[in-house]
Amino acid sequence: MSLSRFFILQVLHRQPLHGYEITKQVSCLTDGCCAPTEGSLYPVLREFTDNGLVELTTQVVSGRERKIYTLTPKGENAYQVAAQAWGVTAKYILEAIKQ
Repeated sequence: MSLSRFFILQVLHRQPLHGYEITKQVSCLTDGCCAPTEGSLYPVLREFTDNGLVELTTQVVSGRERKIYTLTPKGENAYQVAAQAWGVTAKYILEAIKQ
């Protein structure tokens, strides 16, 4: 799983969000390093939805319809597996940087 996909799951692990807020939170969390663009975010969210990792609902806010993405139990499990794998990988990356 790519880092940007991991961070999308990570912010959805915290709370349900709409697309713009996902991008904003990933950008803030990674200091802009892994912020998805609009063009890359929505295909990933569609893939996550198609695979049952994310559920899509709509809400009307100030007269505008917003798509809200929520992590499903399957998505929560995928996040936990990815978090563990990236935790191990990060250890090796940090060791490689020290050399």
